[in-house]
Amino acid sequence: MEINWRDGFTIKVSINDGTAVISANREGLLSLAAQLTDLADGEAGSHIHYDEYNSLESDSAELIVEKTED
Repeated sequence: MEINWRDGFTIKVSINDGTAVISANREGLLSLAAQLTDLADGEAGSHIHYDEYNSLESDSAELIVEKTED
């Protein structure tokens, strides 16, 4: 699966009192929406791993989104 980002995207994931919070600008939200759509069309077990080294702001928590069985 190819991961594409819109120019100027920003995304941060934080954990606040046990709740995951995804904060993103418009470009970040549109990028995530496209990636989740692609993931939904993929095979069970496919996943996207987001972290500060490939997409998230430097003080973000890691996030893995995985497709389960249909």
